[in-house]
Amino acid sequence: MTLTRPDSRTSPSRGSFVPRNHPRYKWIVLSNTTLGVLMATINASIVMISLPAIFSGIHLNPLQPGNVSYLLWMIMGYMLVTAVLVTGFGRFGDMLGRVRIYNAGFVVFSIGAVALALDPWTGGQGAMWLIGWRLVQAVGGSMLFANSTAIITDTFPADRRGMALGINQVAGMAGSFLGLILGGLLEVVHWRAVFFVSVPIGIAGTIWSYLSLHESGTRNPGRFDVWGNVTFAVGLTAVLAGITYGIQPYGDSSTGWTNPAVLAAIIGGALVLVVFGIIELHSAAPMFNLSLFRIRAFTMANIASLLAAIGRGGLQFMLIIWLQGIWLPLHGYSYEQTPLWAGIYMVPITIGFLVAGPLSGILSDRFGARLFATLGLSIVAATFVGLMLLPVDFPYWVFALLTGLSGIGSGMFSSPNRSAIMNSVPARERGSASGMAGTVQNAGNSLSIGVFFSLMIIGLSTSLPHALSSGLSSNGVPASVAARIAQTPPVSSLFAAFLGYNPIGTLLAPSGVLNRAGVNAPALTGKEFFPHLMAAPFHQGLIVVFTAAAIMSAVAALASLVRGSRYVHDESRTITGVQATIAQRSS
Repeated sequence: MTLTRPDSRTSPSRGSFVPRNHPRYKWIVLSNTTLGVLMATINASIVMISLPAIFSGIHLNPLQPGNVSYLLWMIMGYMLVTAVLVTGFGRFGDMLGRVRIYNAGFVVFSIGAVALALDPWTGGQGAMWLIGWRLVQAVGGSMLFANSTAIITDTFPADRRGMALGINQVAGMAGSFLGLILGGLLEVVHWRAVFFVSVPIGIAGTIWSYLSLHESGTRNPGRFDVWGNVTFAVGLTAVLAGITYGIQPYGDSSTGWTNPAVLAAIIGGALVLVVFGIIELHSAAPMFNLSLFRIRAFTMANIASLLAAIGRGGLQFMLIIWLQGIWLPLHGYSYEQTPLWAGIYMVPITIGFLVAGPLSGILSDRFGARLFATLGLSIVAATFVGLMLLPVDFPYWVFALLTGLSGIGSGMFSSPNRSAIMNSVPARERGSASGMAGTVQNAGNSLSIGVFFSLMIIGLSTSLPHALSSGLSSNGVPASVAARIAQTPPVSSLFAAFLGYNPIGTLLAPSGVLNRAGVNAPALTGKEFFPHLMAAPFHQGLIVVFTAAAIMSAVAALASLVRGSRYVHDESRTITGVQATIAQRSS
């Protein structure tokens, strides 16, 4: 089977209204693939802000002990599936056609959006329905993620790819922040609107992609690596799930890192991933072409991408908690309003992405990726230091400046870095390379939740219990109740703040003490008690978290610096090294 008909360069195919050699075709490719990535990333974050409305709509309290798993899987399930599947779908794109897999992704994603909006159940059944269809939606998102950058790379010449990939990548990252704003706006309308919003976009994108996109890449046919895909999926799922459950308390510990099940999942998953690596080294058609890591630009760019994704994900979650749990209530916002306003007040970081990403992509086409990627990560590291120095009740203009600079730094890094990855590999490996890069980035996003929530919990556990006990007692709460509440794992306070719930009201409601005489309920559940109580312990935890993020960003900058200066793979060169390995496996 050939990729295109003999006349495909001069006439449309599959009813396409624009031929592949038309001057506008590359812009159609860019706009469609950017829409697909934007939609997928918006849906990765849109539920974070709207979770209170969603759980209220299905009549389920996510903070009750038996329901925390529903909460974690609503947050983590989408990211985990995309991290696991994106490489496999990249390989499918190489084998069967990248446009074909990309188009199918739009269809699957749209079906998932419809099913989510039509959830017929409530309680635990309703939550399982949402989680299950979020996983299906993530399958469609994986198809879009895995092939969008490969399709752009196939369409744009090497001296224009930085600009095109820059727009695509910035749209993807900006989508994670736009989802916060959109979720806050739509939850006010109805919780089902959070999912319905993707339906018309998905349908329009599906029709548009089927009518306009052509297969223009080089196929790399071969057998599907079944055992590689199975071991990779099992190993990575186990590791990420173990890290996710490590957030939950276990026994007398504030976290679950000593839980035998968590340790078994992480250690067992790591061992399975070792087996996966052995399989890939001996596979004739590997899904994860490890020989590509012999290319220094490819390896260093992916290391930098992993560390940057972990830091960026940690920044997003910590800023949400900071704004919703402390800063916004101190400035007069009710807890119910904080999810929407947290998204609005984080607009500077999105603007930074949108400005710096395309611009750095254009400039990197001329001057190379290393300068912009390294400088961008250095800026990100500096902003983490700046955020550490901010008081908890900060002047907003300083916060906006620092987060805007963080967005600029991330935009400067991401666009040139992805362009360098895609330019460094042979044309027949672009689908696999795109999938591998997507896996690295999505795995970093998933890891960030477990890593930074755990670091924050460890930081809070040393000082929050005493502050909570003394604060409750001073407002009339009986000593026995105050002591019991003080021993509540810090993760409960973090999740309450993250969801926009009144943390003290949520913690005290089951005990009924808010209705007792002598208990100052208005003060306890007001807008200032919890933020003042949380300020000092939170800042201690924030220093731990942002120190780790600054170090990761600095190491990522160093990896970007040593990547080398040659990024464009030359197909005309004599096949040596990695090219020889690829040629041998595909023969």
